Amino acid sequence: MQKKTENDLLIVEDLTLLMMDDASGAIAGAGTLYYTLGGALLVELGLGGHIRADENDTGLNGVKVHAVAGRTPSDPLLRAAHAKVGERVRGVQTLLIEIGTGVGKREAVLDRLVERGLLRQETKKTLGLFRTTSISVADTGYKKALLEKVRAVLVDGAEPDDRTAALAGLLSASGTLPTLHRSIPWSGKVYKRAKELERSSWGAEAVNAAVLRTVAAAAAGTAVAVSSS
Repeated sequence: MQKKTENDLLIVEDLTLLMMDDASGAIAGAGTLYYTLGGALLVELGLGGHIRADENDTGLNGVKVHAVAGRTPSDPLLRAAHAKVGERVRGVQTLLIEIGTGVGKREAVLDRLVERGLLRQETKKTLGLFRTTSISVADTGYKKALLEKVRAVLVDGAEPDDRTAALAGLLSASGTLPTLHRSIPWSGKVYKRAKELERSSWGAEAVNAAVLRTVAAAAAGTAVAVSSS
């Protein structure tokens, strides 16, 4: 098993590590995680010039996204996401769901992180009968270094590289940034800086819109249930 360096990992893998609790393996924002994972893959494809967004062509499902011919990525996960975009031109909101629940689904990303030695997967038997599988962070040093880079940008005002800007923007868009308060103290300054980075990326903005829409729908459903009970 070979551990990967920062430049080997995808943004979606780094983002998953940042959103995961080291001990329990629980991932923050799990209810809307498919939007976040799909958005992370689209953001990386955009940064690499593999896809482009036509911001002059916006419909009900957001900006239209096009695959760039002759720019197929070498990474298999990115290549699969690029192929999905290339099937036909669609709005970014549709692609978030299709990629985040398909080629970029949670299990696919976790499997890659286990293979890279960054996550630990353990299978145990309960009462000698039932098999349970748990996942925890194996390489906390790598995750700590990621957190320090994001913290430097959001708290200390450091100028981010493209990857760190994408991570901060996607954390903001997913609504999970406050869960990192022990490492990145939550404040108005942090919120403002993260929102700036989120708005600089059409992919991160799309994630935020999708997450907010889902939260609003869930809240409305709860209100209806309470009023009719």
